Amino acid sequence: MRKSKVETAQTRERIVEVAAGAFRANGIHATGLADVMAAAGLSHGGFYRHFESKDQLVAEACEVGLAGIVENLVAAADGATGEDAFRAVVDAYMSTGHRDARASGCPLAGMGSELARADDATRAAASRGFDALVDMLAARMATPEEEADRSQAVFALAAMIGALTMARIIPDPDASASLLEDVRQHIESI
Repeated sequence: MRKSKVETAQTRERIVEVAAGAFRANGIHATGLADVMAAAGLSHGGFYRHFESKDQLVAEACEVGLAGIVENLVAAADGATGEDAFRAVVDAYMSTGHRDARASGCPLAGMGSELARADDATRAAASRGFDALVDMLAARMATPEEEADRSQAVFALAAMIGALTMARIIPDPDASASLLEDVRQHIESI
């Protein structure tokens, strides 16, 4: 029996969500399509009914993952204003909880080096997500100068992504947490 268009769309969405978490947790190249489909409760053979290629899935998973991190950071700052909103976003991103939650964390920190070598569509999705994160940060900065806020937000986000990546690399949890704290303090002094 054929699935309805709604069921097909829901299945595709489930595959993208599962892939977004798997790619962030394990890396793009270390995550096979069979693994993604099995985790989504589907057979490997059904993949090409939903996607033309793994690259297409990676681009969509990247987009979904970045939209999710923006949503989570906006929620972290919910109700705060001015400098408090900026600090809330930075604190949430630079937390050991975010460091440890690879599958639900920032795709730019989790897959950055692989995204840099990805196809054009995936790099475009990552770039749009980066811009959305910058815009969200800039909107929560204390100064009313849009250009200065955007420039500082670009710097802050680049530092946050780099610090989170390094914190995940460092095997000593105390040294890792210390790195996050040091960079967080510098960013919050902007």
